[in-house]
Amino acid sequence: MNMDMLQNTGLLVISRHTESEWNLLGKWTGLKDVDLTEAGQHQAEQIGEVLKDLRFDVVYTSEQRRTHQTLAGILKGSVHPDVPHNVHGAVNERDYGDLTGKNKWEVQEEIGEEAFKGIRRGWDYPVPGGETLKDVYARVVPFFDEEILPQLKAGKNVLMVAHGNSIRALIKHLEEIHEDKIADVEMSFGQVLLYHIASDGLVDRKEIRQIDIDPPKA
Repeated sequence: MNMDMLQNTGLLVISRHTESEWNLLGKWTGLKDVDLTEAGQHQAEQIGEVLKDLRFDVVYTSEQRRTHQTLAGILKGSVHPDVPHNVHGAVNERDYGDLTGKNKWEVQEEIGEEAFKGIRRGWDYPVPGGETLKDVYARVVPFFDEEILPQLKAGKNVLMVAHGNSIRALIKHLEEIHEDKIADVEMSFGQVLLYHIASDGLVDRKEIRQIDIDPPKA
């Protein structure tokens, strides 16, 4: 392989939205639109502070306003100028269907640990009226490959603010994680992933940056 062809490297920066009102209450949020808490707004600015050394050519968020609010905090904390902001449903949170709005820990008591883990961390564990992680993967990955990857291959820096499950689906794709291992993949609150993407579209290296927070009840 000609290494000269791989020198042009784009940067994909991925942040989960920060603490929302329903995270604080331990509720399954899914596609429900809720706002960040005051702590979540502060966390978003903290994330911006650890990204001050970076500049972004374009940003992407989901349709849920908690990602928009997180982005606003990140840009404020990083003292970053305005950049083109794209909103796309492909990176929306997983639809939790009939579980939306229910308290996770109460559901855990009702259905038992095995089913609870299957719903939260499984690859293709069904949720009444909702999506599996496999379903989320089926919409996230084609969008990434068609919309975002060409920009990374061209050397652009892209910031994505999304959700635990849409990010887990993308991690699976980027790191080629087998579905049997997906339960071990977690996107923590306050964690930021930096993927350096070579011009061949593959991950050249990965960095993790983290702010110190008390984890919300995710």
